[in-house]
Amino acid sequence: MYRSGFVTVVGRPNVGKSTLLNHIIGEKISIISDKPQTTRNKIQLVYTEEDFQIVFLDTPGIQMPKNKLGEYMLKVSKSTLDEVDIITFMVDHSMDTGKLDTFIIRELRGVETPVVLLINKVDKLTEDQVNNLIEKYNNMDMFEDIIPISALDGYNVDAYVNRLKELLPEGPQYFPEDMITDQPERLIISEIIREKALENLEEEVPHGIFVEVERIEAREDRDLLDIHGTIYCERDSHKGIVIGKGGRMLRRIGRTAREDIERLMGSQVNLQLWVKVDRDWREKESRVRRFGYR
Repeated sequence: MYRSGFVTVVGRPNVGKSTLLNHIIGEKISIISDKPQTTRNKIQLVYTEEDFQIVFLDTPGIQMPKNKLGEYMLKVSKSTLDEVDIITFMVDHSMDTGKLDTFIIRELRGVETPVVLLINKVDKLTEDQVNNLIEKYNNMDMFEDIIPISALDGYNVDAYVNRLKELLPEGPQYFPEDMITDQPERLIISEIIREKALENLEEEVPHGIFVEVERIEAREDRDLLDIHGTIYCERDSHKGIVIGKGGRMLRRIGRTAREDIERLMGSQVNLQLWVKVDRDWREKESRVRRFGYR
C-alpha cells in the first residue's frame, strides 16, 4: 500500500521549521535566519521513499500582522490548516508557553486535522525537563503525538518522519521521485540572496527587503551562469546600508549567496546585484502582490 499526503508545519517565527525541513529534504530550499518574517510564502517540499511521499508546506511563522505583508503571511499560515492531512506544530525548548504559542494552540483547537507536536531544541534540556514539557503538552489532550527533536543535528527527526508515514492516508505519488520542491529556480535563488542579506544587515533593514532575480543565462562557451538580481528596500538610508562603504556589504552578500547558489545549481555563477528603493512597499497591497505575495 502506497501512502501519501500533505503536511503543514506551523509555529511562531524562528522556532526551527525551515531547519527541520531542509534536514529532511537534504537540500537547502527554505531559508534560515534568526530574524522574524524569514519565510514569506507557502513553499512545498517533497520527500519521497519507496512506499510513501510526504509533501511538506513550509509556511510563514504565525504572528500578529503589522502591515499588508504581515496580513498576507498570517493568511497563508492559517489557510493551510484545513487543506492538509496532518498539521505539525513546532515549539521550542521554552518551559513556559508564550502568548504567540497560546494563540496558535487556540487556532489549532478549532481544526479537525490531526496535529503532531514537535518540541525542538531538546539538546538544550535535561531529560527531566523534556519529560516535564511532554507531560505539560500531553495534558492539553489535543495532539496525535508529541515528539522531542533537535532539528539542527537531526535528533529524532527520523522518528518524526516515520510517525507521519503511519498517519498518512493511502494515496498516489503526487510528484516525481526526483522532485524536491515546487518552487522555480529563480525564486529559490532570490530567497538565498535574501537570506544572506538577513544574516549580514542591521536589524531594521531586513524586514523591508525583497529580492527579484531578473535574468539567469548560461554561457555557451563554459560552465557558467550569469545571474542578475535586484535587492529592493524601503528607504534611501537602507539602500546605503545594503550597499555599504565602498560597496563592501553588497559584495559580501553577493559572495556568500553565490557559494550557496553554486551548490544548488551545480555550476559556477557570476552573480550581479543591484539595490533599488521602493518606499514602504510592505504597506501597499499593489506592491505586495507585485512582488509575488498573493
